[in-house]
Parts: sequence; C-alpha cells; structure tokens
Amino acid sequence: MGDLLIDIVGDAVWDTLKLIPFLFAAYLVMEWLEHKTGSRTQAMIRRAGRLGPVFGGILGMFPQCGFSAAAANLFAGGLITAGALAAVFLSTSDEMLPIFISEAVPVAAILKILAVKMLLAVISGFVLDFLCHTLIRKEIRYKNIHAMCESEHCKCEEGILSSSLRHTLHIAAFIFLITLALNAAIAGVGEQQLAHVIQDIPLVGELVAGFVGLIPNCAASVVITELYVQGVIGAGPMMAGLLSGAGVGFLVLFRINKKHPKQNLGLLGFVYVASVIWGILIELTGIRF
Repeated sequence: MGDLLIDIVGDAVWDTLKLIPFLFAAYLVMEWLEHKTGSRTQAMIRRAGRLGPVFGGILGMFPQCGFSAAAANLFAGGLITAGALAAVFLSTSDEMLPIFISEAVPVAAILKILAVKMLLAVISGFVLDFLCHTLIRKEIRYKNIHAMCESEHCKCEEGILSSSLRHTLHIAAFIFLITLALNAAIAGVGEQQLAHVIQDIPLVGELVAGFVGLIPNCAASVVITELYVQGVIGAGPMMAGLLSGAGVGFLVLFRINKKHPKQNLGLLGFVYVASVIWGILIELTGIRF
C-alpha cells in the first residue's frame, strides 16, 4: 500500500513538473504581447486566426501534454480561435509516441497514425470555426489579455517574469491536486477492467474509449496506446481515445476560462463527439495502421 501511494504521488509530481515549462512559456508570450507589442501585432494575430486549426493540428502532434495546456491559456487570453484550440486538443498525442517507439511499432504505422490524427484535428477545427463564426455568426473572441490577468490576480504591474511565474504556480498547484486524485482513481480501477469494457462492446467501444481519453491526465493516452499495442482494442477505439485525449488541456481550460463555463462545456462536447465519430468511421471502414 505504501509503495502504491508513493507511485501515485510521484507520478502526480512528475506529470506536473513536465507541464511547468510549457505553462511558463505560454504566460511569458501572453505577458509580452500585453506589455510590449502594439496594435500592429494584435492585428496580425487576428488576421492569422482563421488558419489557427492548421497550426494547432501541427503543434499538437508533439508528444507533450504541455502543448494542450499552453493552447488553453492562449485561447483564454483571446489569442486563438475555438477551432485552433480544438485542433490542438484532438491532435495532441501525449505519451502515444514514446510508447509506440518503446514497443518497436513500425515507423510507417506511427507516421500514418500521426498524420491521420493531425488531418482529422485540422478538419474538425475548421468545422468548429465554421459553425461558430459562419453559421452561428459569432465573432471571434479576441480580447485584451489583461482581462485574464485581472481575473487571476497575478499583479502584472510587478513585471512580466513575476506575473508569468504567479500564473504558472497557480495552475501547476491546481493540476497537481487533480492529477493526484486521478492517478489514485486509475490505480483503483485498473487497466484490465478498462480493457474489458472497451473490448466487449462493439462500436460502443468508441464511446467508452473517447470518454477514457477525456480523463485530464497523460495516463489516459498511456492506457489507450498500451491496449492498442497489445491488440486488445482496434484502430477505431484507439483513434477515438487518442483524439479525445487532450491531456490536462481541458483541466487548464476550465480553470483559466472559468468565466465562460458554457463555452468550455461546448468545446468538451465537440471534441468528444468528433473523436467518437472519427473512431466509428475508422472502425466501419476497416482502416488499419
């Protein structure tokens, strides 16, 4: 019991420490834009916003939970669109790539999976922006980054480094507590139990895998990837789980964008539905990697 507790706490500490550089970098960028740049830079960000899903899909391919956390902060700061954020969330792979490499999965298969995830993420991101800004005719929510700073009481007047560090520590502490609870829950349930649920329910397995992927922890991608490598689940559930697996991205989003809970829930629902639909389509078409 003692060793299990040490492992749970140790994993939570490590998961949190891995995020700190990404969080700090994201806050530095936002603080710099707020304090140092003028209207020309802000206008450039607005013009580039429509292509956000492309950049989001590409950046999300990197195997780190931190990119989704950084993207959540940029969205809350009004620097990227909802579609760009969704693309990052859907494309991010977290621990998938290191596990594939360690399990000697063929390079061609890895590249196919990464390419498909990125493509599906970009398409989904453009669909979301189209729905939000064309059909619903909702303006892209670019705002003054200082509004977020005020809501977080970061004392921005003390300087860029100081306020960025305050932001980072606030979010890191929040992430650590939630990650600790999630690690304990996952340890209690066990990977084999999750495998049986996903494997024994055809097609509905994508629904379950997508839900597992939403667990705001890099452990979710580890579970899904391991089950796929071991042949327990197929390409459809695997893709559904990995597409919805945004790491701690949603955790950070709900914390930092707390004044817009409906917006956060809408993004969560969109990512989940998109992940499940893509997973079912992959399973029905018999696509294999």
